[in-house]
Amino acid sequence: MAIRSVHEHVAQVAGQIENITVDELKGELTDGDDVLLVDIREIQEVVDRGTIPGSRHVPRGMLEFWADPASPYARPYFGEDKRTVLFCAGGLRSVYAAKALQDMGFTNVASLVGGFGAWTSAGEPVQEKASSSPWVRRPKPSTPASTDSDD
Repeated sequence: MAIRSVHEHVAQVAGQIENITVDELKGELTDGDDVLLVDIREIQEVVDRGTIPGSRHVPRGMLEFWADPASPYARPYFGEDKRTVLFCAGGLRSVYAAKALQDMGFTNVASLVGGFGAWTSAGEPVQEKASSSPWVRRPKPSTPASTDSDD
């Protein structure tokens, strides 16, 4: 059996979850709804590009562990019925993440269509993270010039 394209698979999984647009997310955030906005990108993506204001960074590899209330890694901001919207860079990883939470029993989960890229393309605000992160890329110190000689 040939391996299916990830885009093909994401499209299939996306049909099993709720997908919302930037405008729909803005509406939920503006209405004062209690929305848990989860950024599942890698930490360096968050540091380098910033994030949607008010979001929580939850690395994709830890999502299920942090969301499970019985896990020693559980985070209290997750809730079984709490409105949870996940996003990644382009809207692919968040489809899988939303499906994983849904499969765990979370009942009010969605993925942001187009992810952070759609948010920034729409001209929406971005919260800068580099200045407050210990993970910011720092320039490497320069090395002294070689002092090799033929003497």
